[in-house]
Amino acid sequence: MSHKATHRSNRPALPAATVDAVRAFNRFYTRRIGALGHHLLDSPYSLSEARVLYELAHRDNATAADLARDLSVDAGYLSRILRRFQTRGLLERSPCADDGRSRLLRLTARGRQAFTPLDSRARREVSAMLDPLPHAGRQDVVAAMETIERLLDGRPEASGVPFVLRPHQPGDMGWVVHRHGALYAQEWGYNQEFEALVARIVADFLDHFDPAREQCWIAERNGAIIGSVFLVSKSKTVAKLRLLLVEPSARGLGLGHRLVAECIRFARQAGYRTIALWTQSELRAARHLYKEAGFVCVEKKPHRSFGKDLVAETWELKL
Repeated sequence: MSHKATHRSNRPALPAATVDAVRAFNRFYTRRIGALGHHLLDSPYSLSEARVLYELAHRDNATAADLARDLSVDAGYLSRILRRFQTRGLLERSPCADDGRSRLLRLTARGRQAFTPLDSRARREVSAMLDPLPHAGRQDVVAAMETIERLLDGRPEASGVPFVLRPHQPGDMGWVVHRHGALYAQEWGYNQEFEALVARIVADFLDHFDPAREQCWIAERNGAIIGSVFLVSKSKTVAKLRLLLVEPSARGLGLGHRLVAECIRFARQAGYRTIALWTQSELRAARHLYKEAGFVCVEKKPHRSFGKDLVAETWELKL
């Protein structure tokens, strides 16, 4: 018998009240999100089909094995769903260069059209569920959900406390300007020109904010702000990622990756085709994040700004 099995056998049985509490929560939440109906959100798709659609919409070139593993779905059942999608013209398959036996899966334009109203309806229903709550209550709900996900998924908790992402609220923009000005002066020697630029960017964001196509994410930990990022509209098809900042005390938590990932997710949902960003060649940590997320540097240009000789870089990600 393995050590792991012995360890488990020595554990006391879970109290019936604990099991009943989890089952009661499951019943409550499935009622709230409408997952008990024959079709999800009054759509033509079952809950399982909607989960597969969601995964395909948020990743490029997945394989059936990837989906079966990540969704914990029986391979045969998943295969039938994928065949139905392909018959309806929602899905296309292409050969995998690394494995001739596998096929890469991607939603067609028709598939993305099918997913968009389903995703929008889900977001509206979640918003309707949370809107009646005060701001603190919404934060508590999101934090509790992230804690449940982290614990049941077996992920370690960085430094004991997770972070929470939320939309901006009154007072946040002052923090964004202050921390950019102070941190970039301390770490990179940028002068007041940089702080003035940040102030103009956030003022423009507030003056022209379009919540359907733009967003600001504020990261909090223990009630303190530890990071931020903005996604703003440049044109109908191009979004700009701006003002990514992670406090030194929060580095190493994966926050930078999470903030960039949220921008990409939102941009795809909003219908953008490209995300562009402007950075400096010396900001190596930020450039590493962008590269890992799939961004490519498309232009470099020397310039004199913020009291320094710099090399500006334009990066783009095709969605």
